[in-house]
Amino acid sequence: MLSARRGDEAAPEIQSWGNAVAKSVDPGVEITVEFDADSNTFVVRLIKNSRVLIFRLSMSQVHTDGRESECERTLKRKIKDLWNLI
Repeated sequence: MLSARRGDEAAPEIQSWGNAVAKSVDPGVEITVEFDADSNTFVVRLIKNSRVLIFRLSMSQVHTDGRESECERTLKRKIKDLWNLI
């Protein structure tokens, strides 16, 4: 479980976790996270220089025990995708 909090209250925790993971892969990547109440997902923005990659994490990914490694793999894969953006 990435956060026990729900909605907007969870976004800062997820952002902090995401930045820690990102710094271990690429110190130049910044992450922002916000909660989208319409879709009940967390919008994650990966930013490096002029490149931005946006993806979503579902509530179940964030709030289900044992899915941290799945979220970490997804984040690392998206960082690699960010490197490949033209």
